[in-house]
Amino acid sequence: MTVPATIRLAVLLFVIAILQVSAFSTISLFGGGPDVLLVTLVSIGLLRGSLTGAVAGFAAGLIVDIATLGTLGVTSLLLTLAGYWAGRYGETTGRGQTRAPLVATVAATMLVALGGYGLYSVLGESVAPRSFFSALPATLAWNALLAYPVFRLTRRVIGEDARVDRVREVELLV
Repeated sequence: MTVPATIRLAVLLFVIAILQVSAFSTISLFGGGPDVLLVTLVSIGLLRGSLTGAVAGFAAGLIVDIATLGTLGVTSLLLTLAGYWAGRYGETTGRGQTRAPLVATVAATMLVALGGYGLYSVLGESVAPRSFFSALPATLAWNALLAYPVFRLTRRVIGEDARVDRVREVELLV
């Protein structure tokens, strides 16, 4: 009996979210560490599309917010947007490109970092720009190194969804 892909996806997200909070967040080299959860979420978005990416991002963000007792909804919002964007990128521009996991991971890392900084600033929480952005280059390097291995592992665990509607051609209507 095979396990349905939805169950495999949920278990994968839960395990990676817990590992991100407990183990991966303690790794720091040159001021930053890997965000394996974000890289996994980007892979899910690329493989399964924007809707699945957004739902997965919300669920993973909620797990992280609850586990860290952080401001509820901040990580959920950021990861929902990252998952949705990665899914749209995979459905349109990145379809069939071998560099899509790397490009999407680097872009999502930048967007989540900048969005997090802006969101925490709007919420009135103290964020030191120097310390916040000093970790960004190292985190970018970590995530870029992990992009392809995590993408392959995620594809192996959940597979590609044949039902994802791929945009064949974009036509501008003026």
